[in-house]
Amino acid sequence: MAFTVCSSYCITISIVLVVCGVVVVPSHGATESELLLAVKDKLQNTKELSSWTPSTTPCSGRKANWKGVLCNNGVVTGLQLEGMGLKGVIDIDSLKGLPNLRTISFMNNELEGPMPQINKLNGLRSVYLSNNKFSGVLPDNAFQGMVWLKKIYLSNNKLTGPIPEGSLTKLPKLMELKLDGNQFTGPVPNLPQTSLTSLSFANNKLQGPIPDSMSKMPSASFSGNEELCGPPLGECKNQSQDQNQNNDDKRKHTTMSIVVVVVAVVVALIVIAVVMFILFYRRKQAKKRETESSMESQEIGAPQLRKGKSNQFGNEIRSRSIRSVSSNHSRRGGDHMKLSFIREDGEKFELHDLLRASAEIMGSGCFSSSYKASLPKGQMIVVKRYKQMNNVGRDEFHEHMRRIGRLNHPNLLPLVAYYYRKEEKLLVTDLVKNGSLAVRLHGYQSLGLESLDWPARLKIVKGITKGLEYLFKDLPSLIAPHGNLKSCNILLTESLEPLLCDYGLIPLINQELAKDIMVVYKSPEYLNNGRITKKTDVWCLGILILEILTGKFPENFLQQGKGSEVSLASWVRSIAPEEWTKEVFDKELMGAIKTSEGEMVKLLNIAMACCEEDLEKRWDLKEAVEKIEEIREKDQEDDFFTVADDADVGSTRTLSGEINF
Repeated sequence: MAFTVCSSYCITISIVLVVCGVVVVPSHGATESELLLAVKDKLQNTKELSSWTPSTTPCSGRKANWKGVLCNNGVVTGLQLEGMGLKGVIDIDSLKGLPNLRTISFMNNELEGPMPQINKLNGLRSVYLSNNKFSGVLPDNAFQGMVWLKKIYLSNNKLTGPIPEGSLTKLPKLMELKLDGNQFTGPVPNLPQTSLTSLSFANNKLQGPIPDSMSKMPSASFSGNEELCGPPLGECKNQSQDQNQNNDDKRKHTTMSIVVVVVAVVVALIVIAVVMFILFYRRKQAKKRETESSMESQEIGAPQLRKGKSNQFGNEIRSRSIRSVSSNHSRRGGDHMKLSFIREDGEKFELHDLLRASAEIMGSGCFSSSYKASLPKGQMIVVKRYKQMNNVGRDEFHEHMRRIGRLNHPNLLPLVAYYYRKEEKLLVTDLVKNGSLAVRLHGYQSLGLESLDWPARLKIVKGITKGLEYLFKDLPSLIAPHGNLKSCNILLTESLEPLLCDYGLIPLINQELAKDIMVVYKSPEYLNNGRITKKTDVWCLGILILEILTGKFPENFLQQGKGSEVSLASWVRSIAPEEWTKEVFDKELMGAIKTSEGEMVKLLNIAMACCEEDLEKRWDLKEAVEKIEEIREKDQEDDFFTVADDADVGSTRTLSGEINF
């Protein structure tokens, strides 16, 4: 009877612990340190794991003592070993000994061989193994029993064979599935989960119709599979019709082969007869083209180069635009070749002046190319040539440019002039010689410049928020009045006053490409729900402030061409607030800690409130501006609010640190 009572009591205590969510640490077997060191032993090129030593424990509360380890309540809850050049194998059997493990990420390493048996880790929520060299066929039970699994990222490996539909369809909580950039074959699996919000099967070798349940997904999720068909791609052809067509083609091919032989003989005789005439004719035409080219250069003005300069702008525009403009000039009128000026008080110049001007390329990206040009009277200007505005009409473009031209604020770079053609959109501004904020934050050493100190960074943040506040007020109809707020779109005057540029352009961008170009489309609300709001620009502001405070480039936290639920803000959240001063702030600001730590922490908290993933909890711009204006240079008061709890860790990221001007 006593044994029965004791057993019932033990069972009751176990149930209470499970229901209350108490973290249970095994009292027997290997410790977490021993298990993780066993994982390290199976890996190669582990120089970045030098902090993994037996003399320390992986976790102290929420603080991780070992690099790449995620902790909660003193136990290991995740591994984030990304971009470390790791080789070898993942020791799944050792990881099984970590009962609280919820996330593993080995993205952007050199791991190869067959896919590890991750289904042994049935408590995982997220698996990130993209951008490695895993190969072979995934068994149909690859994800069997992983009922808590929400996110699977296996992009850009060398996996082959069919997609393991049998186990994928039995993951009740699956939200994100990324299998693009492999060599999978066979059909697209019919996944029944209503929770699935993001997937990609692009750039594989899949065949057949796309399931109806996925017909409303973006076409980019299935691109690069030549034999896939059905919505959202092209319609599927009837197979019987294809077979009949193939039979007809074979008969036609036989008949045509006979005809081709006869024609080939006749053609050969004709070619022999006229070959000498063709050679003579080509020589004559070549001389004619040389003469015409010379005359054309005299008519529209050959580009004049200065020593040490490149005339990329003049050459490209002249070849792509002016020749067609000249051919239509007589019937369309001279206005077609004129720049449209916004300011009436500035120096006027013509399009031909730009083509003849000395010019050098400043930067070129997927959105635009920038050129610095020196006009004959010494005026220095910047011409931006946009590549992704082909869908906007002339009247719509002119109206929007006039609207932007009416904006007037000390923290906005004013538009000088613009030029419209269907194939060419040019925006002209004055040259700001001090360059962009991105260069001053990340490239100042290579240019022989000093790092920005704390007062300068605070001044820049305040100027940015004032300019953004003005855009919100004067462009109320735009969902995201700026839309592309990032450090390379902030120019600095000689007094380090920030000037916002590339603002208000979302209505003009080709919408099918906007998500790959504009920063607002990297926000959590767009990635999760496919929409942006007024608060999306606030999210961009928060990320920009974090970049200014940490000195870290936000693009290093995103996957190429995509957004990320784990951004620079999530990296900050993963660090305990008491460690922010040491771990988060830019090392160049350490000298200001003694006098300005309080205000620096306040600004960091403001940035985190702007980066809140939940739109309801995220601050609006007015509140952010008011709090930023309250900060003074020598304020050492304590934090005025607490940062929200950590979000789910693990993400897609981009490792492209290239600054796009």
